[in-house]
Amino acid sequence: MANLETQTQTSGSAASRFWQRLPILIRAILLGFFVNTIGVGAWVTILTIVPGPWSMFLMLWILWLYWKYFSGNWWPKTTADSRRNNFRAVKLSPEVWKWGLAAALLFVVVFQSGLVVTFRIIEFPAEAFKLEYNFDAIPLWAAWVGIVMASLVAGICEETGFRGYMQVPLERRYGPVVGISIVSTVFLLAHLHQAWAGPMLFHIFAASAMMGILAYTSGSLLPGIIAHTILDIFNFSYWWSDVAGKFEKRPIAETGVDLHFMVWILICGVSIVLFFSSTRKIQTARQQTLRGEI
Repeated sequence: MANLETQTQTSGSAASRFWQRLPILIRAILLGFFVNTIGVGAWVTILTIVPGPWSMFLMLWILWLYWKYFSGNWWPKTTADSRRNNFRAVKLSPEVWKWGLAAALLFVVVFQSGLVVTFRIIEFPAEAFKLEYNFDAIPLWAAWVGIVMASLVAGICEETGFRGYMQVPLERRYGPVVGISIVSTVFLLAHLHQAWAGPMLFHIFAASAMMGILAYTSGSLLPGIIAHTILDIFNFSYWWSDVAGKFEKRPIAETGVDLHFMVWILICGVSIVLFFSSTRKIQTARQQTLRGEI
């Protein structure tokens, strides 16, 4: 028995040494992917084997466990601080919360208005967007429950994996600009298999960069999780399905530049300016909190 324990400890130490010898870039990317895949994989598995609304209740419980563990709770205690730091588990001041929520909502407006503008310039590829999401065979209430749950899973797991466990180590080693850029590139590559990715390459990269900025300036994943969840509720219910309606506007090459197009360009531009203004407010409020001024 003693020999077995010694062999196990030696094997564990060897694996730990091998992991530590990997470049931080590789470790951060692998760890981020792993953390994200655990949650998303659990959701896909549950949908496959658990019928009806029970899958939603089970996934809520799993998300609670996921949140608790990756935010630094439970065994092993030796990794608790690391998990807490990678999850950005900090208490936000009311001022940071205020501007963080404002930035989160503005992010959603930027992305959605950007899609409207894009699909007034090029034709909306509805078939590609709606290829994987068909809710016609289930009641409307069940479709909305599924959409909200899928959005919550994506919001929590992707933010924890990408903007937490992947971005935090890269920020520390290379600084926020390089860290956010690397994560956004990886986030883009991770979505290339989607049928709708073709006209969305810039949007995916920009969305990741904005959520990375939000995580860095606030020091927390919470505003980004809220932003990501709300964003995906819109995406799943409108762009990726017809649950909330259809986009039927034609490209301006056919209609000419009209009021609808001009209004959405204005909304997008103003929202971008306000988003970055809000992130500056977040950073100022956070610095004041760290100095004990508020």
